[in-house]
Amino acid sequence: MPFQFAFPGMAFFDLDGVRLMLVEPEGRAFGGESAIYYRVADIGQAVTILEARGVTFDDQPHVVHRDPAYDLWMAFFRDPDGNVLALMSEVPAA
Repeated sequence: MPFQFAFPGMAFFDLDGVRLMLVEPEGRAFGGESAIYYRVADIGQAVTILEARGVTFDDQPHVVHRDPAYDLWMAFFRDPDGNVLALMSEVPAA
């Protein structure tokens, strides 16, 4: 399970193309929230298409990690049951 990168309280691993995020609970009331990430080629286009279909995003696409090879862009939204979902796009570094 190769390590990819970390943020404070978070670590990301690659499981043969599936990204695993481990998060340190923020407090005792933490209920253990998971997120499903969907890799897309063009995050801006994907957001536009989903918004046209009625999806409301918690935020607009933004860079969450910079690597020498790529910038990782993400945009978060929720399904009808309130589960966290995200679009992610690895954009080659300029």
